[in-house]
Amino acid sequence: MNKGNTYVIGDIHGGKKALQQLIEKLNLLPNDHLIFLGDYCDGWSESAETLLFLMNLRKTQPCTFIKGNHDALTLEWLETGKKKQEWLKHGGEATVKSFSKFSKEEITEMKRFLQSLKTYVIDDENRLFLHAGFTHLQGPKREYFEEMCYWDRSLWELALAAHNTVDETHPHYPKRLKLFKEIYIGHTPTVRIDTTIPVNATCVWNVDTGAAFYGPLTALNIDNKEFIQTEAVHTFYPDERGRN
Repeated sequence: MNKGNTYVIGDIHGGKKALQQLIEKLNLLPNDHLIFLGDYCDGWSESAETLLFLMNLRKTQPCTFIKGNHDALTLEWLETGKKKQEWLKHGGEATVKSFSKFSKEEITEMKRFLQSLKTYVIDDENRLFLHAGFTHLQGPKREYFEEMCYWDRSLWELALAAHNTVDETHPHYPKRLKLFKEIYIGHTPTVRIDTTIPVNATCVWNVDTGAAFYGPLTALNIDNKEFIQTEAVHTFYPDERGRN
């Protein structure tokens, strides 16, 4: 069997309808691999439905699921019952409502799915996949706090600052950016720099194209760097605000 395509997919934030459209647009072959970069929850009204969709998708398609900060916050609520006000303000309220539609058994399965999420993945070509970033100069394996892998923004800020400024041969080129052939992240939406397509800075590719706000959901082919996008996610939910 020929090697399939590998796609990385950015932050979904409860936008199940957009996710369905994206999967249809990809026209997947059985050996195509999907790497989801996290933040399945919090934003649009279908966080629980998004999790169930992904849980079913993995039965028919090779998938890797990375943990995002919003997934960690959702799991914390499911495990403790505590609803942090800051979480509720940033998409958690919609998540709570979406879970209320499902049985205890279904919610238990969704909680197990969230517990199974990977903090990061490194493939056999030394490409790193994680939600946000890392701070340790020796990489995420040596990170003091796992949470940095799904909360850190400094890696992306470092890559943006270094891009077109210094190359790898420069003595001040950031050591973190030398560790991996490529790094794929979400977490910081590209709409912050006024674009709704994936952005490459040094070796880092940011695939969060603002699905939680006014952007589309995106899948990026990691080999040829072609990308496929949905319509703007807010158009699937015209009566909602998402995280806007």
